[in-house]
Amino acid sequence: MAAAESDSPLYLGLDFSTQQLKAVAIDGALGPVHQDSVQFDSELPEFRTQGGVHIHPDRLTVTSPVLMWVKALDLLLDRMKAAGFGFSRVRALSGSGQQHGAVFWRTGAARTLAQLDPGQNLHQQLKDSFSVQDSPVWMDSSSGPQCDALQEAAGGATRLADITGSRAYERFTGNQISKVRQTRPDQFQDTERISLVSSFGASLFLGRYAAIDYSDGSGMNLLDIRDRKWSQVCLDATATNLERLLGEPCLSTAVLGPVSSFLQRRYGFSGSCSVVAFTGDNPASLAGMCLHQGDIAVSLGTSDTLFLSLAEPRPSLEGHVFCSPVEPDGFMALLCFKNGSLTRERVRDRCCSGSWDVFSQALDGTPLGNHGNIGFYFDTMEITPPAVGLHHFDANDRQVRQEAPPPAVPHLSPCRQVSSWSPELEVRALVEGQFLSRRLHAERLGYSIGSASRVLATGGASANRQILQVLSDVFNAPVYTIDLSDSACLGSAYRALHGLVADSGVSFLDLLSNAPEPQQVCRPHRTAPQVYDPMLRRYAELEQKVLDKSRT
Repeated sequence: MAAAESDSPLYLGLDFSTQQLKAVAIDGALGPVHQDSVQFDSELPEFRTQGGVHIHPDRLTVTSPVLMWVKALDLLLDRMKAAGFGFSRVRALSGSGQQHGAVFWRTGAARTLAQLDPGQNLHQQLKDSFSVQDSPVWMDSSSGPQCDALQEAAGGATRLADITGSRAYERFTGNQISKVRQTRPDQFQDTERISLVSSFGASLFLGRYAAIDYSDGSGMNLLDIRDRKWSQVCLDATATNLERLLGEPCLSTAVLGPVSSFLQRRYGFSGSCSVVAFTGDNPASLAGMCLHQGDIAVSLGTSDTLFLSLAEPRPSLEGHVFCSPVEPDGFMALLCFKNGSLTRERVRDRCCSGSWDVFSQALDGTPLGNHGNIGFYFDTMEITPPAVGLHHFDANDRQVRQEAPPPAVPHLSPCRQVSSWSPELEVRALVEGQFLSRRLHAERLGYSIGSASRVLATGGASANRQILQVLSDVFNAPVYTIDLSDSACLGSAYRALHGLVADSGVSFLDLLSNAPEPQQVCRPHRTAPQVYDPMLRRYAELEQKVLDKSRT
């Protein structure tokens, strides 16, 4: 998309994601006027990443080269300049980064950042600025011992979740910092600052270290999400003097300062261009969706992910509660379910001869509530809840089927009906069971259905109207579809615009009232609450049965 030719102000959003660096510029009317991206694997092959990461031989350690991100920014800005993008028109910029990743700045890096030469690119000047060359990222699951130690220090998993919004997760930054301290003490000793990927990106634009914002800081197992300060007990359990290495966290709407003189002179940014605090990609996506209180976004992809805004958090041992990226006193929740579209596709292949049309007809041809039958379909070990296997229960809550997970390559296994249920009942049991699970765990984190509630659906399965109808019925709320392909990047551009006026009390949603509206697809049936409210209570009890069996 070419840059607009007028002199109207622009607002720039960037996203340092796992596989690419992306930029979107919008004008004051919220319309995108320029988009660009750099794909890490194909455009920066010298770093030898696959999917933007290095997977180590233990298959648990997953990292990304910091200089790859820096070089990607060089390439992106050079490309935009060559396309004639008007950097001088950018009034404010913000960005997002893949959550949980950590960047370790070497002693002396602050001086280098402050003295960048506009005649040279960033990656040449910063090549010696990182004490850890390959940053741990969100896909890493190698810090189990550090998680155990943190939870013990905090008084248990429940207490840690109450403080930080999440129990200890291996991918969370605090546990990764602890592992680096223990396994690479010399490199840790040579570190003067630790950034998240988001605040690292902001630092490149500021020419000095940027503060970690409250929202992305909530994904570290280190921030007290209610006090919005670092938790001393978590800091002490992770590393000595860690508060000095992290710096003070800041409001997600904070204006951190003007863009650096390096970028002004090299690319023509205005000296009045403001850098608004960067945040995580999930919080930025919530901003890009413009979720209202009571809304819930459901991404129906390989894994199913739920986003929602909360006024009052109820952290638990499952899911995550973060500080809101757009409301100073608000919160957001995130839930991830591993068994999403691949499980739906497996049941489609086995029960519907691989046809989505037949799958949809099965949903149309079976009643709400599926005659009381409930199914649990955990092809792989689920995240929420931690259970595995296939479990069928009849209307009297008797288990009529229990089975190990299907083969790793289900389409190579014989097509046979191993359940006493008909294919039609099994299709509805799968879809109802998945959405009952989504609603149950969202409510446990503080979500409640109100008269103005909306469900915003995205991802591959959002193209199937029959699946969305079940979603609408289970949640007793209308379902809308929304394009989230650029949600983190677009949300960053929206946040850049809002950052300029946030201090004056203008709310994010009021400012974004003219943003593109999602399209309503379906509404719940009138009888849905009578069917699914009691069914949800049954589902919760049966899920506990499945969990208890999984532990024995």
